[in-house]
Amino acid sequence: MPPQFRIAIGQLCSSSNLQKNLKIVTQLISQAIDKDVKLILFPEATDFLSRNASHSHYLADQTPAFINDLQHSIRTLVQEKSKRIDVSIGVHLPSSNPAEDSRTQNVLLYINYNGQILDTYQKLHLFDVNIKNGPILKESQSVQPGTILPNVIQTPVGKLGTAICYDIRFPEHAAYLRSMGAQLLCYPSAFTMKTGAAHWETLGKARAIDNQCYVIMPGQQGKHNVYDDNWHNETESPTVLVERQSWGHSMIINPWGDIVAEANSSIEHQLVVADLDYELMQTVRENMPLLKHMRKDIIYN
Repeated sequence: MPPQFRIAIGQLCSSSNLQKNLKIVTQLISQAIDKDVKLILFPEATDFLSRNASHSHYLADQTPAFINDLQHSIRTLVQEKSKRIDVSIGVHLPSSNPAEDSRTQNVLLYINYNGQILDTYQKLHLFDVNIKNGPILKESQSVQPGTILPNVIQTPVGKLGTAICYDIRFPEHAAYLRSMGAQLLCYPSAFTMKTGAAHWETLGKARAIDNQCYVIMPGQQGKHNVYDDNWHNETESPTVLVERQSWGHSMIINPWGDIVAEANSSIEHQLVVADLDYELMQTVRENMPLLKHMRKDIIYN
């Protein structure tokens, strides 16, 4: 019999070509089904990586078709292989109210084996960094911040708490999900090279240990081809090329803080597979009952 709680990360290096990205996603889902995976999780911005806010706005209009084709592919693969798999995937959506705010939405979709979207989480924390004499990164220039706390989703492999990338730096986000019953925390990401090298693994282990959950970290990896489409803007300088590169190093961390599966750092498109051990989780939580020990009677001035 196949393992009951087998999950996988589908790591890739998304370009600005949604159809090419979808082809890779479909191939990874097919491979995961063959390995008896029950849930596969893809990174943030799996549909595309863009070179600026205007480009993102243009590409996001193509994402509904990307999602529709993905839903069809999931249904087809499940029928062909007679095995079920659910999919968690980070994408962009066009603005829900373009007259007031034209910025795209950075969301995480949970799609079941029937191709039904069961949950949509919109990223709460946006990566806005302005370092003196250093880089300026303003995600909020192109992305709307979410306003609704995420759900905990009942999946075939356990209760999944949702988050996206920069959310991992806010421990109260993870603590809320644990308080709502989460057993798994996912952080689909496109981490920068510098912050990835410094903090990716440490943050993942911290959230796993803090909350006694499995932490699943699907990461974009490699140099993104953000010129792989037909968009052109007159304001762009033809001599200044935008470079996008993501840290990758996708991994799965258990509730004790051990890495149980990790991507090969030299391969962009790959599966990272692990079997979840709920006896280990139960032992960790019983031996160190953090929720019971948490002081809720303290008044902070």
